[in-house]
Amino acid sequence: MSAIFVITFLMKVLICRKNHSILWYAHNLLLLSCILLATFSCKKKNNRVGNSDEFLRLRAHIDTLFGTNRVNQGMHEMEYFVKHSKDLTLEDRYASYGYRYFYFHRALGDHKRALLYADTMLSIANESINNPQQYQHLFIDAQMALGDTYFNLGQYSTAYQHLFQGYLVGKNSLNHTALSEYMYRMGMITYKMANYKLAKEYFLRSYIYYNIVPTDFVNYYHVQELLDNIALSYKHSNMLDSAIVYFDQSLSFINKYGPQFKDRLKMMEIAQGVVYGNKAEIYILKKDDEQAIGLLKKSIKINLQKDYDNADAELSEIKLAQIYDDHHRDAELFALLTDIGEQLKTTKNPDVEADWNRLMGHYYLRKKDLSRTVAFMQDYNTVKDSNIARFNQLKESEIDKQFDTYEKQQQIDELSNNNKIQRILLVVILIFAAMALVIILLVYRNWRRSKSDVQTVKTLNQQINEQNIELGKALSELKLSDQEKDRILRTVAHDLRNPIGGIASLTDLMVDEGYNEEQKDLIKLVKETSHNSLELINEILEATNITSIEINPELVEINALVNTCVELLRFKAAEKAQKIFFEPLHTPQQLMISREKIWRVINNLISNAVKFSPTGAPIFVKIATENNQVIISVLDNGIGIPDQLKDQVFNMFTTAQRPGTLGEKSFGLGLSICKQIIEKSHGKIWFESSNRGTVFYISLPLPDRDAQSESPQQVSVPQA
Repeated sequence: MSAIFVITFLMKVLICRKNHSILWYAHNLLLLSCILLATFSCKKKNNRVGNSDEFLRLRAHIDTLFGTNRVNQGMHEMEYFVKHSKDLTLEDRYASYGYRYFYFHRALGDHKRALLYADTMLSIANESINNPQQYQHLFIDAQMALGDTYFNLGQYSTAYQHLFQGYLVGKNSLNHTALSEYMYRMGMITYKMANYKLAKEYFLRSYIYYNIVPTDFVNYYHVQELLDNIALSYKHSNMLDSAIVYFDQSLSFINKYGPQFKDRLKMMEIAQGVVYGNKAEIYILKKDDEQAIGLLKKSIKINLQKDYDNADAELSEIKLAQIYDDHHRDAELFALLTDIGEQLKTTKNPDVEADWNRLMGHYYLRKKDLSRTVAFMQDYNTVKDSNIARFNQLKESEIDKQFDTYEKQQQIDELSNNNKIQRILLVVILIFAAMALVIILLVYRNWRRSKSDVQTVKTLNQQINEQNIELGKALSELKLSDQEKDRILRTVAHDLRNPIGGIASLTDLMVDEGYNEEQKDLIKLVKETSHNSLELINEILEATNITSIEINPELVEINALVNTCVELLRFKAAEKAQKIFFEPLHTPQQLMISREKIWRVINNLISNAVKFSPTGAPIFVKIATENNQVIISVLDNGIGIPDQLKDQVFNMFTTAQRPGTLGEKSFGLGLSICKQIIEKSHGKIWFESSNRGTVFYISLPLPDRDAQSESPQQVSVPQA
């Protein structure tokens, strides 16, 4: 037990010397040391099992050196002993590599070098396979070392595999403290990979297993961190009320037990500030902005102090700035954004930097300073694309499926070693073989009785094949006819474009000549008719060409694409005193689509909403997800589509076209083009309409990968 005391003392020394981030390593060291001590202290009568007496004395000395911050001296003496010792036991060798692993992983932070020693630890553990108790302890310890190292290298899927393998071997023998540490680690990995529902389960199980001793600082700090992580996982799972409960528990725990650690008050305040900022997000989602503002100001006041968690303070500041932007509190917004901009010069924070550029763009847009607006929005898109790429790298595997896979593999291994189960499997296989034989005999008997039926079926199949050939010929002729129609349309449209373009150019020149007012009106009429004809010709050319154009998909962030369309069309809507309200997805989402073609579709739908809505009417654009589909909806409060015209809306040259509310011209080709683009993109387009307005929907498939970490939003009419 004296060795355990030394390791615990070493942790506290490290915590005193480092900031609060050392807690992750402190927990790793505690569990690693407990398992090592439990393993190495089990000396058997056989001298080759356990540690030698010489190594036990050396280990006590090295632990003392580590505890007094003489790590390099301790490693030097351990290396000298291993090099000159001629009779090392297996566990002596394992422990020597364990110290090397600790030295490079914890003391130097050289995780790649540490990984080599962790692999060697696993190899040595496998040498003890004939001693189940010894093998179990060493295997669990080595798997944890590998899991921690891969976690620090950012290879979360591999880290999860090693930790889970160790958990499977030790879940029936480890005590609750060790199980809590395993659950905590797997919770951190799944949270990093945005699998929040699974992370929540791991953190809850870790909290249940954990032995709470609030008078110990490491224990106290870990408990408040666990409560905060549980709340964050509930938040990301869209379970807001549960998130508030655990945030309140975390704050209550901090306030109750924190004051006793007078030499750690700074760390306690930092933790308190982080929880305030996290809790504020819940009230933002609940649209309770006043509550959110109060919590954010508390968080900023704490963590904006020197040597506190300034990066977290910046996150809270940008959340507060978003509230100011939503309520158009421009004076407070600009003052806050100016402060954040100065802070970003010294404390880099990519997530904050992206939102800072976006909010500055919004501010200057309201000030009608378009050059600054464009500059900030360009910087926003650049930083955001970088953040999206970084975020997607984290979501690299299906952890919840891996959990089931590893569990089933363990069950299979156990079944393979159980003779009784094997016999049952053999009986089941024989039964299935007998059933298969009976089925074959029945099929054979029925086949012999139905030769005439088979001949009839052959005759019918021949007739069907002949009819299919005739239908194929008819379809080929129809396709040729359709292609010929498109060719004629393109030829006519192309031949008309040049003379009509010439007429339009001449009328532009004639308007400035010395004609009387009546003549000028006639010239303007010719000019307007010419331009309308050119627009119609261009739409005809595009409509006939779209069937032959190949869609070249690429990964496109859908929030940014739709937002660009909205921002570009706000000015067009402003000409009719209209406002466009946009509700994006809560998290970035990339789709495999053609940026140019989908942009054309969204632009056409929003333009139609502007065209057919009365002056001053709002327009709502929303993105949601449902059943592995992204749903984009555009709602207007316009004139609607009569029932007798609804079946003709997507037809080319439809008779359903009508002028806009201010007499804007419509040719009826736009929606036909939209339908062809969406179908080529493997999506769907539809609408719902009444005399109070129309809402158009676009459905596009999500890429084949993990389901999104957020709970899907339901398809609904977008609201302001």
